[in-house]
Amino acid sequence: MRARQADLLIRGAIVHDGGGGPGYTADILIAGERIAQIGARGVREARRTLDADGLVAAPGFVDIHSHSDYHLFLAPQAESSLRQGVTLEIGGNCGYAPAPIWGTWQAERADEYRSRYGLACPWQTLGAYFDALEAARPAVNYGQLLGHNTLRGSATGGAARSASPTELTAMLDAVREGMGAGALGLSTGLAYPPACYADTEELVALSGVVAGLGGILAAHVRSESDGLLEALDEIIGVARAAAVPLQVSHLKTMYARNWDKLDAALARIEAARAAGIDVTADRYPYTAADTGLDAILPRWAGEGSRQDRLARLTDPPARSRILAELTGRPESTWDQIVIAEVRHPRYRPHQGLTLAKAAGLERVRPEVLALDLLAVDGGAVGAFYHAMSQANLVRILSRDWVMIVSDSGCRATDDALGTGIPHPRTFGTFARTIGSLVRESRLFSLETAIRKLTADPCRRLGLDDRGRLAPGFHADLVLFDAARVRDTATYENPWSFPEGVHHVLVNGQLAVEDGVVTGARNGQVIRRPRGHPHRGPGPPGGTRVRAAQRV
Repeated sequence: MRARQADLLIRGAIVHDGGGGPGYTADILIAGERIAQIGARGVREARRTLDADGLVAAPGFVDIHSHSDYHLFLAPQAESSLRQGVTLEIGGNCGYAPAPIWGTWQAERADEYRSRYGLACPWQTLGAYFDALEAARPAVNYGQLLGHNTLRGSATGGAARSASPTELTAMLDAVREGMGAGALGLSTGLAYPPACYADTEELVALSGVVAGLGGILAAHVRSESDGLLEALDEIIGVARAAAVPLQVSHLKTMYARNWDKLDAALARIEAARAAGIDVTADRYPYTAADTGLDAILPRWAGEGSRQDRLARLTDPPARSRILAELTGRPESTWDQIVIAEVRHPRYRPHQGLTLAKAAGLERVRPEVLALDLLAVDGGAVGAFYHAMSQANLVRILSRDWVMIVSDSGCRATDDALGTGIPHPRTFGTFARTIGSLVRESRLFSLETAIRKLTADPCRRLGLDDRGRLAPGFHADLVLFDAARVRDTATYENPWSFPEGVHHVLVNGQLAVEDGVVTGARNGQVIRRPRGHPHRGPGPPGGTRVRAAQRV
């Protein structure tokens, strides 16, 4: 492609191409949605020139574990993602996806989003969801995993039992349909209802179909605390039996009594990898988990429809049984659980307080307050769980096969999602990786960090024309000041964007310029490429773009 056809010349950037090799100074020429040339500095022609002035140019960051499935309709500008340099998010994680979905499960989810946010969710198939998302014009690219929990809820109504042959057939058919529409794989959330009621055979059957169609399995394993090792054994066994590439979601050891299990957990994964099982993992760079407060409930309390689950919170016999079990559970460390989001006006002042402190103010036991909060807020109360070890976090992130993710949904301060106390990872994950882990802690090199954030997730998903800076690749780029980039979001003040990220391009258009969101919404729905193998982390045949590819 000749230079006069180019739209943008980025001059004088320090190029880190995503392959894991050292940076080099070069100009980048962009034509349309693609990178046309990368080469030594010189006079070139383009409709516009952007002087990088020594900023690092890297592929746009890829969040392989996102929860923006519905958020992109409510915050299509995806400001919290863009201003970190994220250009591609993969949703449907932890077993919950917007489609395929049907029956009472679809009706309940549609009612929930209509009542909370005024958002219509009329789709049932993944193809219809993709059509709706494209019409919303998100600012970032987006790919989808199928949700095991959603499939199981749709097929069984949330029943706490093995799926019947007819129900399993419905799930398998939905997987085939979803993969045909472009899903990148399947995710499961075995710690949550209704997937927690599934047996291993169900997982193998679903994963086998996904593997045969070129997808991956992303797994929030059945336990990340007391049963962690057994949960890893189970999911690695599923990967072996189904011959499916496995992504262990947000690898962690929850609660201090389990921190010493990390050696055994890492050994299990590395032994599986050595045996030829395709296992990788991801993790966010923080030590507090962020999930619903309903995660504290015993699993039997999550059976059935949403109305069934809510009724148990106030039904005297069921409530007494739940309280008895919560009182005796070792993970009921109420001073480690922070109330992050509650919408009911009566309890909104408790946001940011631990359950222990809020219960003291209410003069009730913490477990009683927890059930009260869930009951009045329709079961949708957000919480942080400060239960992880910083030392273990560092050891996990340092593994070459671990990618770095947000485990969050995009936010903006002026939309329907601009309430509550989001986890700081929503605004800070990717800037924190470069600023804290690379520059300050020196946990790994800048080139390694960029590989973990770009090429590794794209290779994992078989996306062969994203995640690198090379001619012919999509022009998804971030330019940042490596000496200055840092996260500013904290648990106390999470609504704070990072510093040092100057420019972000999505499919060739500037979505962030000089640190300001431009309003461009040029994201695309990313569908599964056909016939492309999924690979684990590491540069394919070298650590930087070959010289012959640069002009």
